[in-house]
Amino acid sequence: MAYDKELDKEIFSESADFDKTKITVSVFSYNDGTPKVQLSRETADMASGEMKWAKLGRMTKEETEAILPLISRALEKM
Repeated sequence: MAYDKELDKEIFSESADFDKTKITVSVFSYNDGTPKVQLSRETADMASGEMKWAKLGRMTKEETEAILPLISRALEKM
């Protein structure tokens, strides 16, 4: 079965903004299945300044401290 965007329901989403990046904590449920947490990062493109998806990878202490409350709120929605 192929992925169908119409079946992917966003239950929660909040972001923490930093200098040139943004980390988003979301909760999604696919096809009314078990809700799951998703962490994603967006970075500003050097040329256009437009935000583009990037691999989350490692986080700094500042980033981690900023998203912990977001993760707690996400857990309440699960």
